[in-house]
Amino acid sequence: MAAYEITVNSEQLSDLLTNDKGLQGLVETVLNQVLEAQVTEHIGARPYERSAERKAYRNGSRSRTLCTRVGPLVLHVPQVRNGSFSPALFARYQRSEQALVLALMEMVLNGVSTRKVAAITEELCGTRFSRSTVSQLCMALDTRVSAWNERSLTMHAYPFVLVDALVIKVRRDEVVRATSALIVSGVTAEGVREILGLRLGDSESEATWADMFTWLKTRGLHGVEFLVSDDHAGLVQAVQRYFQGVIWQRCQVHLRRNVLGHTPRHVRAQMAVGLRRIFQAEDLHAARAAFAAVAAALDGKADRALAILEEGLEDALAVLVLPEKYRVRLRTTNGMERLNEELRRRERVIRIFPNEASAIRMIGAVLAEQHEVWSTGKRYFDMAEYCEWQATQAQRASGELRRVS
Repeated sequence: MAAYEITVNSEQLSDLLTNDKGLQGLVETVLNQVLEAQVTEHIGARPYERSAERKAYRNGSRSRTLCTRVGPLVLHVPQVRNGSFSPALFARYQRSEQALVLALMEMVLNGVSTRKVAAITEELCGTRFSRSTVSQLCMALDTRVSAWNERSLTMHAYPFVLVDALVIKVRRDEVVRATSALIVSGVTAEGVREILGLRLGDSESEATWADMFTWLKTRGLHGVEFLVSDDHAGLVQAVQRYFQGVIWQRCQVHLRRNVLGHTPRHVRAQMAVGLRRIFQAEDLHAARAAFAAVAAALDGKADRALAILEEGLEDALAVLVLPEKYRVRLRTTNGMERLNEELRRRERVIRIFPNEASAIRMIGAVLAEQHEVWSTGKRYFDMAEYCEWQATQAQRASGELRRVS
């Protein structure tokens, strides 16, 4: 290791004890002398020195500000004509800078507002980053999020698909508008849970959902046999159009809330018990019998609620055709709701996204992280029983076709 001679004058030493910026000036002086010593060692000659060992020639210097805990330091970085000099000091600084940027990204993703991030970086680095600077640094996430969100889905079949939407606030055309983050997850034929994609749009619009499903199919989504969602106005039409022949399961939790919301208060507890018996029935026959009992008991007392229940009953009971072990997780969108709560925890801090790109960046990064946890963790389902059930269904359908023919 080379030994460098550092000189410090008496004025700097005096400032060290009496001036608040004395330490800052001292460190700046020392580092500039270190840089000069390093370039001399690299070239093999002092300034204007004639030497047979000279390897290159100086080409002036450039100023560079280095943010540290003692304050910003102005360093004069020596330049070499052939560009071969790269100070070790800045190699370390670049690594630290990258670590800082990654830390900023992590802070934003974990729900720390850009204003708080700016304050924290001032404490860490001795200088304050503006909110816009922090946001610009976080735009480095765009490439990673886009690559994940546009990845191919051709490698796996996804027999189970779950769909949900999260309403957020996004500023567009200088106006804050309610916007839906459309999120689709799926379970592969191997039983692994994945997040398939994210888009922004109107959750009530059939055209928006049609675009979402078209985009997923373009990326290779296939093998869908069972789809779970709420009864959004345009979603059901889009499902019927783009997933013909797929079993649609209406979320039982959402239907239950809708029914109880239209049930008079004095019979609400009775309705809740009846709904529990319907949705926990062992098969379709028992569920329909439970509904008949509720309808008879509440006839004339909750007609509007019974009409809503009857209209959505068959779609909410679609899950009963599956083997019992798959019903609990596929009868509702609760799994998606828990995911939405994680997103909502971050979104509450930001409150209003400045633009759509910012919303995609934050939500997409959180989803990509969760996707990695799901896809590399424990299998969501053991699909062996489902495969047997599927084979039985295929044989039964084949036998019915032969009888008809």
